[in-house]
Amino acid sequence: MSEAVVRQDDAGTVAPARWGLRFAAIVLCAWVLVPIYLLAVDAFNAPKAVTGWPKQFWPAFDLTSLAFFWNYAGVTRALVNSLLVAGLTMVLSILIGAPAGYALARFRFRGKGAFRILVLMTRAFPLPLLALPLAVFYLRTGLDDTLLGLALIHTVLALPFAILITSSLFISIPVELEEAAWVFGCSRAQAFVRIVVPLALPGIAASGVFAFVTSWNEVFAASVLTVQNQTLTAFLLTSLDVSPLPLKFAGAFVLIIPALIFLFLVRKYLFSLWGIANR
Repeated sequence: MSEAVVRQDDAGTVAPARWGLRFAAIVLCAWVLVPIYLLAVDAFNAPKAVTGWPKQFWPAFDLTSLAFFWNYAGVTRALVNSLLVAGLTMVLSILIGAPAGYALARFRFRGKGAFRILVLMTRAFPLPLLALPLAVFYLRTGLDDTLLGLALIHTVLALPFAILITSSLFISIPVELEEAAWVFGCSRAQAFVRIVVPLALPGIAASGVFAFVTSWNEVFAASVLTVQNQTLTAFLLTSLDVSPLPLKFAGAFVLIIPALIFLFLVRKYLFSLWGIANR
């Protein structure tokens, strides 16, 4: 009898906690999805509906604003530049961040804890303070107004988190698996490529997603270091700042779509990372 009462009490205490988590999840989803939905509504409405009153909360699927924005001179090139820079940033951050994270996870050296903090503290440097030295350096080295130069800056911005994410995941992978590979004749590099990388692929994908989104959304360095080869964010900042409101909504909608598609394509790796982290 007492056990049944205890079970009922446990069920009564667990149920509010579950409902609280569900309510928090619904609020967070609404916080993220409602602005995107409203942006899509204004992007697919006629210009008069965007500036008119009362406001509409469902799209009329009028493509006037989107068609005008898409045919705007320079938009297609800026979109391609953003994709190239974000893709290059993702590749560079993985190629540099994964070995660095592996070194932090597997090797012991003096100042290892301080190095972790310093890696994270590099994100505390405000980029505007470095704008003038970077511009002068890029002018002297010929990297100014190039996609490679901009990708290098974005890689520096994304690299600290790529290192810390991959380092945390490499720590969770048992070192005995690598030792077994060494016994069978693999070198450390071969064991890293054949054993560790496949197991750490979700974390590597997560760091790549972060690098892609960081590069895609970055606007300051793209505006300062590029003139002819602007990314979409810099192009929107310089070209549509004084544009009508419907075109701004259309530009913002076009800006977020590639990032959402990319996140959708790699979602399984993110879910796998969550599963590994909660084992």
